[in-house]
Amino acid sequence: MNERIKELIEQATSRPHRSQGFCGEPTHIYPGTLDPEKFAELIIKECASLCEINGSTYKYSFTPAKAMLAESASKYCGTMIKKHFGVEE
Repeated sequence: MNERIKELIEQATSRPHRSQGFCGEPTHIYPGTLDPEKFAELIIKECASLCEINGSTYKYSFTPAKAMLAESASKYCGTMIKKHFGVEE
């Protein structure tokens, strides 16, 4: 599995926690759980970010007019990905 996917899983997983008994002693240790909505949101933001970052790399590859068009199209693509999935900026 890709290292970036592992990082996103880690970011979308809650931290383990302990419950305490009457005297304050730990009684159970609950493992962290993956929040699927948070994980999906992180993947969507990552994909949209790739579009936006990729667009800014065209600045030196084309004429200025084509570079501006490529950059704006890439930003629009990233915005549309987030909008399609209902992810806020």
